[in-house]
Amino acid sequence: MSNDKSGMSRRDVLRYGSLSVAGAAAGLLFGGKVEAQASLGTTIDVHGHVWTNEYLDMMDKFGKKDTWVQRNKGAGMGDAEMQKHLEMMDSVGIGIQALSICPQAPHFENKDNAVMAARKANDIYAEVLQKWPTRFLAYVALPLPHVDESLKEMERMFSHKGFVGATIATSILDKSIADEAFMPVYQELNRRNSVLFIHPGGYSAYSPLISEHRLTWMIGAPIEDTIAVMHLITRGIPQEFPNLKIINTHLGGSVPVLMQRLDNISTWEYPSIPEKPSIAVRKMWYDTVGMATIRAQGGCGFDWRRPTGIRYGLSYEPGPLFKRAADYIHEVGLKRRKSIAFCTATRRSF
Repeated sequence: MSNDKSGMSRRDVLRYGSLSVAGAAAGLLFGGKVEAQASLGTTIDVHGHVWTNEYLDMMDKFGKKDTWVQRNKGAGMGDAEMQKHLEMMDSVGIGIQALSICPQAPHFENKDNAVMAARKANDIYAEVLQKWPTRFLAYVALPLPHVDESLKEMERMFSHKGFVGATIATSILDKSIADEAFMPVYQELNRRNSVLFIHPGGYSAYSPLISEHRLTWMIGAPIEDTIAVMHLITRGIPQEFPNLKIINTHLGGSVPVLMQRLDNISTWEYPSIPEKPSIAVRKMWYDTVGMATIRAQGGCGFDWRRPTGIRYGLSYEPGPLFKRAADYIHEVGLKRRKSIAFCTATRRSF
């Protein structure tokens, strides 16, 4: 059984990779010694992106109409773009970033298209991990709604170092991510003690009141986050699959603001709900891509500063917004040393 430069076997890599995004980073790159990366920063960003024009062209070919959103963002694989990407990470103390192909998820009704796009996305990220093995991790893109093909793709990619979980959009075409058809995916990820990173698809929650008023990303994305979190809770996913670490983006959308309302109204609107939302919500994880809203959300009945509830996430868009996304988390009253401690996950805290 071959070992990588950290002295870890392939079995160790897979085991650590299945524990958590950040835990995988510590185990995969340092054998548990995060200090070795201290010169680059020990914070692990769980929310990053890379897209190539070739992949986006494929998405266009298969019918996507919104790839313009991801183009010309400086998130490509060209030498100059990647150098800038790494410099931006270094500037805010990020040692490692986990990459998700979403929102350009390979979710297509046509099975061949979905599989082709998923394999393309995953091969791109495999190349990134090969070129920059100490700076990036990645989530496996899944060709949903095709479950058997998704399971096969997970099996293929989890044999590569650096893939530490899977990623899906907040809905699979017009189906809930908690649809019974997708339970085999949750079962497999749970069996692997793995991670599921869920990102808005930019679908405007299928509402023309959002899409036709150019509100897809201003309010549509956090609404999609909110719907996804609540679908997981009402289906009992966090309770049923306790070994699965689910990371929801953007602080869970509106969930923290609505926490007390959810508890109160669920008693009569959904009396058979598996758990109170305020209990179930604590069994998942939430990244910090909140565009400076954590203070407001943290004051609405849910403590997002709880060390095991929040994960450092920035998304990636070069310029002032990237630094702002990193800085605002430290403005809630925590000293940088403490905030870095809770933003940086470890196997123990995860």
